[in-house]
Amino acid sequence: MSATLLAVDRLVAGYGDAIILEDVSLELAARASLALLGRNGVGKTTLIASLLGLTRVHRGTVSFDGADVTAWRPYARAHAGMGWVPQERDIFPSLTVQENLTVIARPGPWTLQRVYGLFPRLNERSRNLGNQLSGGEQQMLAIGRALMLNPKLLLLDEPFEGLAPNIVAELEHAIGLMMSEGIAMLLVEQHVEAALRLSENAVVLERGRVVHAGPSAGLRQDRALLESLIAIPADRA
Repeated sequence: MSATLLAVDRLVAGYGDAIILEDVSLELAARASLALLGRNGVGKTTLIASLLGLTRVHRGTVSFDGADVTAWRPYARAHAGMGWVPQERDIFPSLTVQENLTVIARPGPWTLQRVYGLFPRLNERSRNLGNQLSGGEQQMLAIGRALMLNPKLLLLDEPFEGLAPNIVAELEHAIGLMMSEGIAMLLVEQHVEAALRLSENAVVLERGRVVHAGPSAGLRQDRALLESLIAIPADRA
């Protein structure tokens, strides 16, 4: 059994005095994958932000790779191996694709050529500026830039939002390849079917609390439970 990479224990967190997360606990093993599901506004992005050190923690702990990182600054968590692909992508619009990929790169198995191999479109557009890319290409660039940090854990916040089905399929394939390379994944996604296909386990949040945790395959098969938890069509993809 793989060692625990990420452990959240009874986390109460939010912004200033406003509490968004109430007593959240979850675990993710090294090389494993977890889908974080729930309706809009239930605290999924706040949980990602809390893992990154961007919220105020009132109680509870966040442990990563054997260390209590609850009080660590965001840069220290990134240095320890947390990678992040934000919902807004946040690529550098005035830098080329290659510059976006190399400006914050760290040594490791994920090199520029490996990222280009994963996303051939980026290789073809390596001299284009970030603001000259399509939405799908910008998402590929955001993922590729996170890989260039050579993370142990990749946090993906709505990577398929607003993208055409063919691009979603391409990104699904790439994420599957990344997981086969041993990167642990925590995936926040409204495309529930895709999220459950990609992940081993799933956690569902409701009003800042965990209301379900278990294998993704079981939740995917129990359509009535899935729809009752998330209140959107279970076959959305």
